[in-house]
Amino acid sequence: MTPGTTDLVLGIETSCDETAAAVVDRGAVVRSSVVSSQVELHARYGGVVPELAGRAHLERLTGVVAEALERADVGEPRQLRAVAVTYGPGLVGSLLVGLAGAKALSMAWDVPLVGVNHLEGHLFAALLERPDLRWPLVVLLVSGGHTILVRMDGPGRYRVLGQTLDDAAGEAYDKVARYLGLGYPGGPALDRAAADGDPTAFAFPRALLADGYDFSFSGLKTSVVRTVERHPDAATADVAASFQQAVTDVLVAKARRAVADVGASGLCLAGGVAANSLLRRVATEACAADGVDVYLPSLAMCTDNAAMVAAAGWWRLSSDGPSPLSLGAAPNLALPQLR
Repeated sequence: MTPGTTDLVLGIETSCDETAAAVVDRGAVVRSSVVSSQVELHARYGGVVPELAGRAHLERLTGVVAEALERADVGEPRQLRAVAVTYGPGLVGSLLVGLAGAKALSMAWDVPLVGVNHLEGHLFAALLERPDLRWPLVVLLVSGGHTILVRMDGPGRYRVLGQTLDDAAGEAYDKVARYLGLGYPGGPALDRAAADGDPTAFAFPRALLADGYDFSFSGLKTSVVRTVERHPDAATADVAASFQQAVTDVLVAKARRAVADVGASGLCLAGGVAANSLLRRVATEACAADGVDVYLPSLAMCTDNAAMVAAAGWWRLSSDGPSPLSLGAAPNLALPQLR
């Protein structure tokens, strides 16, 4: 087998605090996916410490890549078509570790390098599990760093409908969870606490609920703090449930309206917050009521992983060709859009 005659792509993801590598065949079949989490490393600080994250990537990347190749039964570099790597957005130190590793492998193995936009990777996560997706779709991409509504007409064909004007939804979850003393990571901890609470206990604001497709969550976060100050005996579960309901109401209302306005076949959730139990349930119920499809990624595909990077890289290589070895980290990279 000669280089370029295979459709196996090695993906590498180090944009934040997950060191991940995966091998994907033809951009659709996951042969292996390995994720090394840094949750325990950052838990004592209540959030991701960029310098520690970068050092951990440096220590773990080689082993994670080796494990991904072994699980995929890739014995020789010539079995790979390319090495795909996230080059943004994300923490610059973390991105640089992944980029340096991918470039070294690309040069040593004489296979193309493909830079992948992390946000586009999340859009490809759904395709890995549901290749039968019908276009156009509205994708609600919700994570610790981003809250974006995207019209997706196919791979590489995107238009941003709206996005957060301040805090991302996942960032609001983390900050509120930290304030309530629920631990880290905040999203899952708050989701668990909310399960025992009353979502109608507090009437938190739903900013911009009926206005366009942009989001704002900073005021909601502040409202939680002020409410707890006024009601120090309030049950934490009730505060968590009321906060989570407010976030979900806004996310689903805007996504639902976008699906109708676009004439989309359905709604797809993406990103770490897509793992939230209430968001998944309410989105499913709303789409059923509206007679459209809903696509919920598995929990493993919601969080950062390298399979989605490999899938997006396979498509980008076929569409745009390889990236130059001079490719640099782009911590503020935006989702590519059709003009």
